[in-house]
Amino acid sequence: MPLIVVKRSGTREPFDRTKLIAGLRAACKNRPVSDQVLDELCDAVEESLRLRPEDISSEEIGRAVLERLRDVDEVGYVRFASVYKGFEGLGDFEREVGLLIKTTAPKTRS
Repeated sequence: MPLIVVKRSGTREPFDRTKLIAGLRAACKNRPVSDQVLDELCDAVEESLRLRPEDISSEEIGRAVLERLRDVDEVGYVRFASVYKGFEGLGDFEREVGLLIKTTAPKTRS
C-alpha cells in the first residue's frame, strides 16, 4: 500500500523516501553522521508512519524526523528544524535550541 502524504498546500502525493533522505543529508552535511545512520532513521520514520491507517501530513513526518534526529545529532536537528519550521530569524533558532536543551538529558559527571 502506498503511503500518501498531505502537503501543507492540501495536495496529496505518495511518500517519497528520497526526499526525506535528501533533507536529512542536507541537515547533517559535514556532521559526523553516516549515511547508514540516516538510512536507519528514515526506515524508522517510514515504518512508524505505515502503522497509521490514514494518510499522513507533511507536518507529522517532520515531527517524526525531529523526534529521532534529536538523539542522532543536535546540530543536524536544529538545521532540519530551521527548514521544517520555517525559521525567519535568530529568535527562532534561540527558541529551538532552548527547547532542545530542555529535552536533552543532562550529562553525568565522572
